Amino acid sequence: MPGAPSAGVESAAERLLAAARSRTPCSPVRDVLPDGSAETACAVQTLLTRHALRSGKRIVGRKIGLTSAAVQRQLGVGQPDFGVLFDDMHVTAGAVVDSAALLQPKIEAEIAFVLCADLDSDGLDADAVRAAVDYVVPALEIVDSRIAGWDITFADTVADNASSGLFVLGATATELGDLDLRSVKMTLVDDSGATLSSGTGAACLGDPVEAVLWLARTCRDLGSPLRAGEIVLSGALGPMVTVAEDAMYTATVGELGTVSAGFSGARRHVTHARPVGAAG
Repeated sequence: MPGAPSAGVESAAERLLAAARSRTPCSPVRDVLPDGSAETACAVQTLLTRHALRSGKRIVGRKIGLTSAAVQRQLGVGQPDFGVLFDDMHVTAGAVVDSAALLQPKIEAEIAFVLCADLDSDGLDADAVRAAVDYVVPALEIVDSRIAGWDITFADTVADNASSGLFVLGATATELGDLDLRSVKMTLVDDSGATLSSGTGAACLGDPVEAVLWLARTCRDLGSPLRAGEIVLSGALGPMVTVAEDAMYTATVGELGTVSAGFSGARRHVTHARPVGAAG
């Protein structure tokens, strides 16, 4: 029927769902998609979002990824991606995450924006974004690709909900006002005190506010605008770090404060799975 997803889009969604259920990364989905366009990748993400909502999950926000040139170089993808945040992705600050629940996680530090107004107008600009922000907090995002070896293109990561995993919000809320986030300095350390990643707000598309503006326009144009009450993860401020088992990570994001999360348990060794058919 008109508007129905193509067989390739459905196959990609089924492959990613099976990988998530089995905790076994799958082969890239680009090989079953009719093309590598943003529209096709979004169609896969939409199917996965509908599946999550039917299973009882609730949307609590959105994320923009690959905003840092360093992360783009790490993954070989040269443009930002975007995804949906669900309630079960939220981890309490300072909590210890069971590594067995993850596939191949990496961690990055960023700034989270909490909205108090919708961002759905035709004339969106940086001033409109600032006016719609209730507060900002330091955040950690644990990204976790369902695709083996992080062998991704733009289409793969958008289809896979922007390689989303978990997120952690700091406890200190700061009014955005006219705060210049471009000069905010970030350091990410482990429990030994070793600095693993560093950067500034300028690493996030030049300015985290501009990153949120890019996401707001993108979501509006796709017919799913950012809404009041949602959390927006604005993107990494420095290179992402592969998560080590039994480690604690703490990010300091300038005057916005700190945020921490730990990991315990052993992730099972995973292998590159063969493509799967319809998930049962």
